[in-house]
Amino acid sequence: MSETRTIRVGETVDGDAVELPVVELLTGRGFVTGKSGSGKSNTASVVCEELLDAGFPMLIIDCEGEYYGLKEEYELLHVGADEECDIQVAPEHAEKVADLALNENIPVILDVSGYLDEDVSNELILQTARHLFAKEKKLKKPFLLVCEEVHEYIPEGGGMDETGKMLIKIGKRGRKHGLGIVGISQRPADVKKDFITQANWLVWHRLTWENDTNVVGRIIGSEYADRVTDLDDGQAFMQTDWAEADLRTVQFRRKRTFDAGATPGLDDFERPELKSVSDNLVGDLQSITEDKEEHENRIAELEAEIEKKDQRIATLEDELEDARDISQAANKMADAIAGNTGITAPSDDDQQTLDEVEGDKEDHEKSNAEIEHERNEFRKRARELEERLDDLATTKADLEDRVEALAAEKSELADERDELRAERDELATRVDELEAEVESMHAELGDERQKTEQLESETDEGEVISDQADRIAFLEMALEQLQRRLSDDDGAGGDLESVSTIDLLHEDPIEEKVEAAIRESNCRREHAWDVIAVLADRGPIRTRDVEPLVDATGHHISSAIIELRKVNVLERDEKGRHEINRRYVEGILETKAEREGLAALKNRSRQ
Repeated sequence: MSETRTIRVGETVDGDAVELPVVELLTGRGFVTGKSGSGKSNTASVVCEELLDAGFPMLIIDCEGEYYGLKEEYELLHVGADEECDIQVAPEHAEKVADLALNENIPVILDVSGYLDEDVSNELILQTARHLFAKEKKLKKPFLLVCEEVHEYIPEGGGMDETGKMLIKIGKRGRKHGLGIVGISQRPADVKKDFITQANWLVWHRLTWENDTNVVGRIIGSEYADRVTDLDDGQAFMQTDWAEADLRTVQFRRKRTFDAGATPGLDDFERPELKSVSDNLVGDLQSITEDKEEHENRIAELEAEIEKKDQRIATLEDELEDARDISQAANKMADAIAGNTGITAPSDDDQQTLDEVEGDKEDHEKSNAEIEHERNEFRKRARELEERLDDLATTKADLEDRVEALAAEKSELADERDELRAERDELATRVDELEAEVESMHAELGDERQKTEQLESETDEGEVISDQADRIAFLEMALEQLQRRLSDDDGAGGDLESVSTIDLLHEDPIEEKVEAAIRESNCRREHAWDVIAVLADRGPIRTRDVEPLVDATGHHISSAIIELRKVNVLERDEKGRHEINRRYVEGILETKAEREGLAALKNRSRQ
């Protein structure tokens, strides 16, 4: 990456181009502020578009779901809690997300707008930022972390949690590792001033609240505090450490991609077609979710089964206690029947007494028959109580057997419960081992990826051979079209219009310009020429439509197109389509010496 590389984001009030150095953006600390509707989110999106055009990845913490519109033109991984995201993620995905962003060069939108639990979203941001910082210590690769609503995490009034402390740490120490950060907020008065004052580039859009304009006055001067309230939409005061003019009034350009953060109006809302990332990348994240859910479900099943066993044991203990109570009641009743009630067969004295009672009819109202009946009733009751006693004894024996069975079942269930707890603990330990194994595999994968890249750099020809048949077919088609054009134009004489566009690009000094642009891009030389061939044959055409026709990713294609536009070899129309700037190419080649060489050029085209 060139240390002097810049991106263009707008113009000054005098019409001069405003360009920002890429290295300072990727590794420094920035702050963009302005009230709602003033253009602050547009400015952040413009910076993101330009960096994505140049092939640089980033991670955007999106608090309002405003940035998914970038997917209209760029391949980004959109993760969060909503179904519209490429995949739903949780804090356990943080390391993989950071790895994809840094090691795989995949731009990421971390959309936290859909999380109902603020603790979950904070933990996800904390863990992702922590892994970015840790990995950058080793990689030292220029990378930008964009944080919307930064006042929510690093407030001025205190109460900053671990997430805010991590963002402050990145701001203070990330630059030496290559990790930069830009904070965005509509209330500068609510943002911790240490973050603002240590920023090396600041953008002040329109502000109207007195507390906010006071911040402007303290940092860039009272005259700007008065003027900041009158700025137009998209207009801002920009303060940087690297520009000769310390402070400039800038009109930022409008973002090209879909504005997902625009206030809804009465017009019909039409969501544009958005690009998607590779299913393999989403699959890597999905496997983490599935493994975690599988283990959590198994643990939940074990805990539910243990709880069911505990409830059964409690029920058996209650039944056992009831059985013991019944047994004690039976014993008491048996004792009462056995002698405590006094109900026995009549003795000799009792019989004598009964005889005396029978003889004394005047002193007693009962007759002999009545006394005999009563005596028989007592005897009958005694027999019934004896039978009841036998029944209770039998019931007692049954209950004692039941008590022993319940005690045995309770012991068995307790053993099963202990086994289930042991299985649950073992499974939890296995989960920890799997997580450690996943982390080890990520490290091993990184080493293998570096070896693979080294081998690929040593054997570039192998990649070309792998897709040889398709490329030969494409080149044969282009050659056939070229020969047809030359055949049709044989009578045209030495006019440049008779020469194919691709042949013009191979002429000096145009070819030198093309080769220089390709070297500045992130696209391989042979892939870049394939892109040029497609544009020459099918232009004007959008970047997304070029991708299926060449063996290169969207990021590399965009990088090549951006560099070719800078040297005017390509031009872009109002619909965002690209084509060869033939007028520019012909203008350079329109010299006497080049006219004299047209015959030789046409002969080479026929061969």
